[in-house]
Amino acid sequence: MFESLLKKSENITLASVPDGAEAYVLSKILSEIEEGGLALTYVARDATRMAALTEALGFFAPNVEVLQLPAWDCLPYDRVSPHGAIVARRLLTLLRLAKGLPKKKKFVLITTVNAALQRMPVRDWTSNHILSFTPGNRINPDKIIKWLEVNGFARTPTVRETGEYAVRGGIIDLFSPATKEPVRLDFFGDTLESIRSFDTDSQRTLAQKKGLTLVPMSEIILEPETISRFRRNYVTAFGASGPDDVLYQSISEGRRYAGMEHWLPLFHENLATLFDYIAKPQLFWMPMPRI
Repeated sequence: MFESLLKKSENITLASVPDGAEAYVLSKILSEIEEGGLALTYVARDATRMAALTEALGFFAPNVEVLQLPAWDCLPYDRVSPHGAIVARRLLTLLRLAKGLPKKKKFVLITTVNAALQRMPVRDWTSNHILSFTPGNRINPDKIIKWLEVNGFARTPTVRETGEYAVRGGIIDLFSPATKEPVRLDFFGDTLESIRSFDTDSQRTLAQKKGLTLVPMSEIILEPETISRFRRNYVTAFGASGPDDVLYQSISEGRRYAGMEHWLPLFHENLATLFDYIAKPQLFWMPMPRI
């Protein structure tokens, strides 16, 4: 049905697709795309439709892996930060796009209009700000703790929510957005002996893990270089800061401040958009509003 159209390097307009049938149509299109990797990018109108389409594609195209890129769940320059789980999900998707998707499988990227228009860290930043390790690696536990603190994780007595970590002697518990359950890192000196997932309620071990990759919980990393860049850009844009400027003072002291993500351009040398991460997918679908 769509094979002849897909071979042409022209825009394709699909009309009169009823709400709820998009997943079925997409599955038919995907079945006629031979190449693997990122086969299609779909821009939904909002997060509700993005979630519904993701669930429906799991039924109509179970062999296709769906990547989600949500938008922040707050208004521009609001006095609250986006939810950490949403930011982490964004960074997980951007990391996979930046590193390249395997060609042996088809992928669909589903995002929203707001997320597609939003500026984000560049590909190199996303690829460089990860931490990976496996059992048997020699790594100082203090290095992991420092990484967690700088990258937006919150220290708590007991880990229960995404983005939390706890330290007890030679054990580090953490809940990374890259895993469905929290994990327990067991050290003997500087040697990582085991990585185990555990239940948040009973705190009992569930399974052994062969490795772990951590991504930041924020698109802003409070490193000396980043703080210096923010201070310089802030003064250039708004002039000298006064003693009552809580945002400027908090960042200068290396403390995270609620809503600081809305000042993202001041922390980064350059920013990108979603289209800088997409390596020319075969099809780009954006529903047009009905008139």
